[in-house]
Amino acid sequence: MSAVMNAPWIARQTRDLLAQRGHAWLLQGPSGLGQYELALALASAWLCEKPTAQGGCGDCPSCHAIAVRTHADLAVLMPETVMIDLGWPLSEKAQDDIDKKTRKPSKEIRVDAMRDAVEFSQRTNARGRGKAVLVFPAERMNTITANALLKTLEEPPGDVRFVLATEASHMLLPTIRSRCLAHTMKWPEADEALAWLTGQGLQAPEASALLRSAGGRPTDVLRQAEAGLLPAWWAALPKAMRQGDARHLADLSPAQAIDALQKLCHDLLLRQLGAAPRFFEGAQLPESKASTVVLTDWFKRLMQSARTAEHPFNAGLMLEALTSDAQQTLLSKG
Repeated sequence: MSAVMNAPWIARQTRDLLAQRGHAWLLQGPSGLGQYELALALASAWLCEKPTAQGGCGDCPSCHAIAVRTHADLAVLMPETVMIDLGWPLSEKAQDDIDKKTRKPSKEIRVDAMRDAVEFSQRTNARGRGKAVLVFPAERMNTITANALLKTLEEPPGDVRFVLATEASHMLLPTIRSRCLAHTMKWPEADEALAWLTGQGLQAPEASALLRSAGGRPTDVLRQAEAGLLPAWWAALPKAMRQGDARHLADLSPAQAIDALQKLCHDLLLRQLGAAPRFFEGAQLPESKASTVVLTDWFKRLMQSARTAEHPFNAGLMLEALTSDAQQTLLSKG
């Protein structure tokens, strides 16, 4: 996390946003550009005891408390699954419910957590630097949860600031968007992203190939590398799908598989239109006579599948169905 917060394109945006006023920011853009890290950098700077124009100092007790996830003046609102992944502690009740297996971790931001955050915003701050509420990914608020936030977002107590980070701003209520200052995430330059990725331990050729497969989004590169989606795996994906080899997707979640197949479909459509592919090398794409109409229909089906990817009835069966659909599309003659 700290490595991404210190990435040059995140540092620039942190500095730019800190120079502006606003009690509520909405950080928006596609995945892989560092919305969460920028949100945390802003919250850290707001609560820092020795802030600079570049952000939090990283050394004071406040910065340390954020680093170890114990800051009394920072409320973090995330789906419980995301909190677990990012190392944030759950509420005592939520942790108890999950430990007793009375329910599974939520994949949405729960309304009771939002109500706790609203109550938190009305309390006196503990460290004298105000309070901050961080919401990520904000699109995981359902309508009830979002409505619980609205009034506080519109008329916040004097010392609380909000930062909402999203990878799908179109899914937010218009009333939420209208109450925030919007910031669209900046893309790093390719050379800058490559230099940063090699600094994270990736070899330059590997980083370059992964950056292409991630569509130029450097934090997605790290996720791909951690998931084992290395260049050789990526290069073999089109052929595996044409052969109907579901084993190639076996280690992926349905959401990861859908994302990879959407990129494959995207590049096949570009080739049909005479344009250069974006995510794959041209030689990696399989021979296919599938028409633009057939490929477009496939993309629509993938978008439909993405809506239930977080809640599949059977992940293995879903991966097999995705592979079968991909093979039929690639072998289509019309």
